Amino acid sequence: MLYFFLSILLTLQPADNSATLKLALLKYSGGGDWYANPTALKNLSTFCNAELGMNIDPEYATVEVGSADLFNYPFIHMTGHGNVVFSDAEADNLRTYLIAGGFFHIDDNYGMDPFVRVAMKKVFPETEFVELPWEHPIYHQRFDFTNGLPKIHRHDNKPPQGFGILWQGRLVCFYSYECDLGDGWEDPEVHKDPEAVRRLALQMGANIISYAFKGSDKF
Repeated sequence: MLYFFLSILLTLQPADNSATLKLALLKYSGGGDWYANPTALKNLSTFCNAELGMNIDPEYATVEVGSADLFNYPFIHMTGHGNVVFSDAEADNLRTYLIAGGFFHIDDNYGMDPFVRVAMKKVFPETEFVELPWEHPIYHQRFDFTNGLPKIHRHDNKPPQGFGILWQGRLVCFYSYECDLGDGWEDPEVHKDPEAVRRLALQMGANIISYAFKGSDKF
């Protein structure tokens, strides 16, 4: 029933031709700065509208892990630099949302990795993050990334990796690590990244959006 609810939500077309989609930023406990990269989702939405012909409201929502409002948004983004804690009720809510058809993108802004893995193990105790091969469709939507995730910021100078959690064969969570896509989505003056680097970050973000919404009338 919840999957059906999400499908109806995503295909509604307002009569006034206003935005049909809104992305959401996840607010979580634990002390990590969930509010990092405040201009990222706005710029990604604008890019997807221009490059993919989508109709996303640039004014994204903020939603708490345990809130019923989670089910109002087909795509949830999470970022930060530190600790992440999900209560039992929050983990159950996020699990229900993902099994129902929602999509979750986690972007490690730096320092989240050990905490994200523990938190998501609470959501899906029966499975693990797996590294997605470069042939995975998420890297080959509108834009082609033959070597997987682009490297946006140095961090520990490790190669970027894309991990996923699969539920019954469906990718429900994509985790971008050692990459920092969200910083690349921010306004140019924030990190002063070269335009070519910002464009790679936005293109990969558009691929994630495209993959998450693939198979429904969301464009």
